[in-house]
Amino acid sequence: MDRHQWDERYASRELVWSAEPNVFVAEVAGPLPPGRALDVACGEGRNAIWLATRGWRVTAIDFSAVAIGKARRLAEAAGVAVDWLCDDVLAWQPLPENFELVLLSYLQLPAGDMAAVVGRAATALVPGGALLLVGHARANLAGGVGGPQDPSVLYEPGEAAAWAGQLEVARAEHVYRSVDTPEGPRRAIDTLVVAVRR
Repeated sequence: MDRHQWDERYASRELVWSAEPNVFVAEVAGPLPPGRALDVACGEGRNAIWLATRGWRVTAIDFSAVAIGKARRLAEAAGVAVDWLCDDVLAWQPLPENFELVLLSYLQLPAGDMAAVVGRAATALVPGGALLLVGHARANLAGGVGGPQDPSVLYEPGEAAAWAGQLEVARAEHVYRSVDTPEGPRRAIDTLVVAVRR
């Protein structure tokens, strides 16, 4: 979807996503000591706000002005400060070696675009910093529930790990979430990659 369509989607309801952080973001980032974090394609800011409540100094970027406006209000209500940026992650260049954590959560783009965004994100890490990528897996189409149905924007652990380039990959695997549906709980299949700059 383009920027206008995302603006419409974010304007259509109070929250498109949960107010809670993504379960895998909480699992991976929870034990880390707070530092500077970058949330790429942050949406309504649930992960950025959660990180900020845990003492992180967070920069968060999304191309939807509606999403950023909602994120600002939610951060204010939570009593935390986040540096919100409204810009296109396909063009934006983060400062090099500036963050201990870079997060890409459910950014679903074609492989070439994802490789470019992840590559720029990797340059933003300080030595010892971690890249955390989680997104809908292609395996979800046949074996899971929800998420985009276009296989060109879905990715498997191996290809997502390759986008990390020179980073040292610590984890690259399928992970599973329970999703409530009218037929009862079902399992969604995601891709999780954690990579560190040495």
